[in-house]
Formats: sequence, C-alpha cells, structure tokens
Amino acid sequence: MSGLSISRRGLLAGMSAVGASAALSACGAKTGDSSSTDAAGAKADTSGSTVKVGLLNSLSGTMAISEVTVHNALLLAVKEINAAGGVLGKKLNPISQDGASDWPTFAEKAEALIKDDKVVATFGCWTSSSRKAVKPVFERYKSLLFYPVQYEGLEQSPYIFYTGATTNQQIIPALDYLKKQGLTKLYLVGSDYVFPRTANKEIQAYAKAKGMTVVGEDYAPLGSTEFSTIVNKVKDSGADAVFNTLNGDSNVAFFKEYKSSGMTAKSMPVLSVSIAEEEVKSIGTQYLEGQLTAWNYYQTTPGAANTKFVAAYQAAYGKDKPTSDPMEAAYVSVYLWKEMVEKAGSFDVAKVKAASDGITFAAPEGEVTVDGASQHVYKTARIGKVGADGLITEVWNSGKPIKPDPFLKGYDWASGLS
Repeated sequence: MSGLSISRRGLLAGMSAVGASAALSACGAKTGDSSSTDAAGAKADTSGSTVKVGLLNSLSGTMAISEVTVHNALLLAVKEINAAGGVLGKKLNPISQDGASDWPTFAEKAEALIKDDKVVATFGCWTSSSRKAVKPVFERYKSLLFYPVQYEGLEQSPYIFYTGATTNQQIIPALDYLKKQGLTKLYLVGSDYVFPRTANKEIQAYAKAKGMTVVGEDYAPLGSTEFSTIVNKVKDSGADAVFNTLNGDSNVAFFKEYKSSGMTAKSMPVLSVSIAEEEVKSIGTQYLEGQLTAWNYYQTTPGAANTKFVAAYQAAYGKDKPTSDPMEAAYVSVYLWKEMVEKAGSFDVAKVKAASDGITFAAPEGEVTVDGASQHVYKTARIGKVGADGLITEVWNSGKPIKPDPFLKGYDWASGLS
C-alpha cells in the first residue's frame, strides 16, 4: 500500500538524519565561558565585547514559507536587546545558518555554529525531524538550543529549551474544543515525518478514551503538491472535521484541493496546528476563511506587549507583514535566554540552566514562565478562526497558562505512548 511505502520512506529519512547528526558530533564538547573547552577545541567565545548567537532556520526549501519569518523575529529580538545594552554588557552578534529544509544539513550547520562560530546559544529549527537531527549535536557539545515551535512532546533534552507548545498546551486543548462542538468523527491528514505521526498516535489514544472516532488517517511527503486522492477520501469519509498536521507549502495544495472539491469550513471544518498568519497569507485567505487553528498566540491577541511587538515587527519588515505564534515564541526565546544569563551572571551553560526555573517574561502572548525541570514553558492555549482579512481571531482560550507536560504523565489515556 502507498501509505506503507511512505511510512518506510519517512522512517528511513528520519534514521538517516539522526545518523548523520550523530556522526557529525563524534567528538565530545562543552560550551560555556571562554575558559570552557572540549576535546576538539570548540568553545563559546565570550572574551570580547560581543558574543555570537546562532540562528538556525530553513531559509530555502519547502519549509522556508514558515521559517524565514521566524528568522526575522529572532533578528528583531537581537536588535532590540542590543539597543538596550546587550546581555551582561556584551552586544549580540547573530550568525545565520540555512538548514535548507534538509535534516542532515541542519545537523551539519548546528555543529558549524558551535565549533566554528563558537556561539553561546542557538535559536531555531521548525520540524521535529530537524530538531531530532540536531539534538545529539547539542547534547554532545553541551551547547544550548532554543526551539520555538509547537511539537508532539514525548521528548526532553538537557540542552534544549522548548518555547513552543507541547502536546497538552495545543493538541489536547484542540481536541477538547472539537469534542465540545460535537465534532467527534475526525479524519487525520499530515506530512510524513515525526511530528504528524506522533501527534496522530496521541490523537488516536485520546479519541479512544474520550468517545471520539478517527475515521481515516493519511500522510503525504513534505513538499507534496498532489492531494486529490486524500481529499476525495476525506470527502467520502463521513468525518465531522479534519485534524491537519501538514507542514510547509503542502498546505497550499491541500486547501486549494479542499475548496475545489466543494468542502468548506461549514460543511467539514479543518483544524490546523501548523498554519499561522504567515501561512494564511501564502495559501490565500479565500481558501482558509472560517477554518480553525490551535496556537498560543495570534497577531490579534490583546495586550500592550503584543501591540508593541506587532508594531516593531512591521516597522522592521513591512506594514503588511503579519506576526504568528512560531515567530512570537522565537522572539520570546531570545529574551528568556537573556533573563537566564543575567540571573546566572554568566554565559556558562550549566549556570544558565540552573538559573532557568521560574524565569518569567511579559510576552506578546501573555506572561510565560520557564519550568526548569522540563525546560518547557507555561503557555495559554488558544483556538482561533481565520477571518476574511487573513487574520486569526481567538474563539476560545484556556483562561490561564498551562503547565507543560511533555510526557503526558497527567493523562491516564496516554500511558504507554512514550
């Protein structure tokens, strides 16, 4: 069956990425103050008036539709921090590397940032495949990665801070919302890699325990532009709603095919967890109006901090440029790192990690707090609806920030998933 062959390709690709990254990180290393070195001689250089920070994003390839704006948000945070005096009196020098939507390339570029550029921390990655590819590199060199995108959970690394949502801060609230709306028969559509497959495994377990039904499940390779077969299966399935974990520009083809088939947000709504304001603009509002999203932040989120953030981003990149959840989580990640470093009084990785617990920041999404034990962040869950203006308006929120539970230990139905 085609689904089986896709699964094998995705598995082999993931194994290849992790293997490549492990090979790249064959030598032990440690980063920290200028006195910290590893066996290969890599060290984070903090001896001068500036320190380097790594920005690791897909600036080309299928994921560039999403990641270029995250890169821009990181640059904005660096610029603002430098204008305010830097970190511990040192200005930040951002070093950008293009992961090019290719997981082994992400691993290669991560090692270059640590060993060659001697960065004090790195900010970036989007897909879980890219994160899993670089994870052993950061662990081998004991260097910090700040990962800004919602993900499937079931992971924790001593050298990664996760500033996007984990499962209980996005996927579970989204399922709770659909259930309350009476939308209990779901069709799962996703890209063929780690995040969608793991997320859908979690959705299947939730549905079984909560009286919901998964009537179909299909995957397409990242970058796929052919969705007629999948959309026809969705249309004939009798589903109440689609839970969409497609990533990148595949969403453009999917939603165009969806509308062409005659389906609408009223007849069978699609709830997406990887489509934000930037993707809405790229796909076309006419294909997305009325559809649902699950995030922790929208451009329309009220509050003075968000008003300031949106104004600053648009002043830097254009009045027509929207902001989005991954951009905001990336922007916030630089500020959280700054607060950790200043609390620690040092760029040393061990000291920064020890200082992380309880760090708070008045973010555009609302106040966020670092949970030092898991290195995730307390976040408010939000469900939104795409409007005719291309913006997403909140229709529900969790009322308060949710404590991160990446391994779903607080959910009986999730036992055995990890």
